[in-house]
Amino acid sequence: MDKQRIADQMTCSISRLLEDGQSVFHGVSSHLPMIAMLLAKASHAPNLVHLDIAGGVNPKSGKTDRFSSAGPELYKTADAYFSLSDIFDLSMRGGLDVAFFSGVQFDPSGQVNASVIGDYDHPKVRLPGGAGSAVLIPTAKRVVLWRTKHDKRTFTPSLDFVTARGNTWRFVTPLCVFAFQNGRWELDSIHPTSSLEEVLNNTGFPLVYKEARTTPPPTAKELALLNKIDPGHLRYLEFKD
Repeated sequence: MDKQRIADQMTCSISRLLEDGQSVFHGVSSHLPMIAMLLAKASHAPNLVHLDIAGGVNPKSGKTDRFSSAGPELYKTADAYFSLSDIFDLSMRGGLDVAFFSGVQFDPSGQVNASVIGDYDHPKVRLPGGAGSAVLIPTAKRVVLWRTKHDKRTFTPSLDFVTARGNTWRFVTPLCVFAFQNGRWELDSIHPTSSLEEVLNNTGFPLVYKEARTTPPPTAKELALLNKIDPGHLRYLEFKD
């Protein structure tokens, strides 16, 4: 698997989901959506409002080789400060257009598990938990999920624990993009680095799809902007062994 090519594909696919003028939030361990938001602002959505868990509003790119997706650089270089409690309030008032989240298990009905693998009281693995996802997934207008693994342990018929459910809209994986429609995930497009057979073989529940549409690959302009915005290649971090 060409991890760099797939990371670029995922970042560009996420960026294209964002529109000019939207208020968009990412949390911790969110380098892919963070770079995608910076790419969107540098290309087709200059008036996008970039909100993050560190409290920064529209942090500047240019030193992303030093960025954590929750570090002080996100407010030291920002236009303003907006606390996490304000994010929750904004979302519950209907003012948060897009929120990014991930997890470990996902079922076809859009539910997310970020809490435990196995029995809750005696789990095989205790995960970090949902943090603000139980508030923001039901209240943000659109929730975009991403995960850098796509296998049957990740996409399962049922979850060991339901951490959150709500306004899921799109899911970007290393193999494809899912769209949430008719109460479940449906296959929207397949990345040029994958195939319908690979997606089918690595998804633990039956897939609904109308056609095997191909996700547009990154353009030369997008790749040039990515290398300028993210010289430290933070978008590759989740793919490292």
